[in-house]
Amino acid sequence: MDISIREGEEFIKLGQAMKKAGLVGSGLDAKIIIQDGLVKVNGETDTRRGRKLFPGDSFEYDGKVVNIK
Repeated sequence: MDISIREGEEFIKLGQAMKKAGLVGSGLDAKIIIQDGLVKVNGETDTRRGRKLFPGDSFEYDGKVVNIK
C-alpha cells in the first residue's frame, strides 16, 4: 500500500501515517501500538509515534507494508 505526504509538506509522522493508511482508528490506538513495539520503520522496530517519515520510507504493522510517496 502507498500513501502520499500532503502537498507542500516534506514528511508525515508515523502516527498520522498509520491513521491515513487506515491501520488504526485513532491517534491513541496508534500511540499504544507504536509504544508496544509492534511497528517497524524501514525494517527496524520504532517506538516513536512522532517519527518523521519521508518519501522512500516504509513502515510495517500487522503484516501490512506501507510505502511513503
